[in-house]
Amino acid sequence: MSEELLLPVPSVPPGDVGVAWLRSSVVRFSNGHEHTRRRALTERLLDGVEATTLDELATALGLPGSLDDIALIAPSYQPHEPITANADAAVERLVTNHDEEAAARIGLLVQAWAATHALAGHLGTGDTAPPVPVTRRQTSEGVVEVSLQEHPFGHGPHVCPGRRLATRIAKNMAFRAMHHQAEPLVLPNAWDYASAVALHAGGFLAVGTTSLGVAASHGIEDGAGLAGVQAVALARILADLPFPVTADLESGFGAAPEEVGELVAGLGVAGVNLEDGRPHGLAAPQEQAELIRAVKERAPGVFLNARIDTHWLGTALEETEDRARRYVDAGADGIFVAGLTEPREIERLAALAPLNVLAQQRTPKELGELGVRRISTGSLLFRAALHHTVATARAVRDGGTAPAFGYAEVQDLISRGTRFGAG
Repeated sequence: MSEELLLPVPSVPPGDVGVAWLRSSVVRFSNGHEHTRRRALTERLLDGVEATTLDELATALGLPGSLDDIALIAPSYQPHEPITANADAAVERLVTNHDEEAAARIGLLVQAWAATHALAGHLGTGDTAPPVPVTRRQTSEGVVEVSLQEHPFGHGPHVCPGRRLATRIAKNMAFRAMHHQAEPLVLPNAWDYASAVALHAGGFLAVGTTSLGVAASHGIEDGAGLAGVQAVALARILADLPFPVTADLESGFGAAPEEVGELVAGLGVAGVNLEDGRPHGLAAPQEQAELIRAVKERAPGVFLNARIDTHWLGTALEETEDRARRYVDAGADGIFVAGLTEPREIERLAALAPLNVLAQQRTPKELGELGVRRISTGSLLFRAALHHTVATARAVRDGGTAPAFGYAEVQDLISRGTRFGAG
């Protein structure tokens, strides 16, 4: 940690109302014993809070429906920014008692609002610069700006205690936005930690998991609902990576809808796939809709991609469309029709919700023109890796070799794989 970050933050003038009161009452702009006391208060307010959206966080902090006011306060929150009349009025609308706890609730939400929007923008473009490029510290010569370029997001003793929540919500926001761009999101699917970080380092802004890759690498048949422990363990490991991850949870591994909702809410990933295929056929559409509804009620910020397995079974388009409508009505954020390749069918289903298809003999641009919003590699990369592994072993046996990452390159990938909580 830079020694400059250990310096005190600049003092703020006292205030009785509005933004001036807020600044003078929050942990962010305090030092010494005052900072210690206020930090303990904010940590208590966040204890046990899990949220996938800013709305959920606002409700958990006792400020439901407050985000419009928070958005007015945020541009005036920092001491070097001018205070507007709208910001002052917004603060007063949110408080009944001008005490430290009220300030802590508002301050936490303001900082989360600013951090999530800034970080989501960076995640969506691949910008590796910190969302807050500088911070301010007090020296004997006056106030100086300290660069945060070499520090992980949320580094330093004055970091908001809600950085973990803000990071998760930002990844959720960024991943959702990736489904509403001019070009489809090309989503590669990993089967372990190394493949995920290698894909991100290769230029992919988000990464999914492949149920076949996860199951097969553990000696388990895919689609049988038997690889839940392995799939969940991988999702938890990948959730801390500095980019959005979506996890393939098959059909929920046989758990009840409410249990799947709790699982998704606690995983920390930005998205999940849930399929209506079962080991012995398709689930009834109302059964799958109930599962989707339970997950979205519990984890509204997690992008739920509803996979429809009708095309695997040769079912008519009308049933696919009926299922898609039911799932979207239940809360699904996108639909994924594996095996869908017919252009007219793609266009028809793409009108219902962000449509995900498997990679096929069309360019992303061509699929985008048909309305596709996401293109997944599915199990392709895992199967290609197996093929290359065998081919390489044969080449060695025959006196040759094959292209591969260097040892040091892999070590570097893992060390840079990082966790958002590092530091």
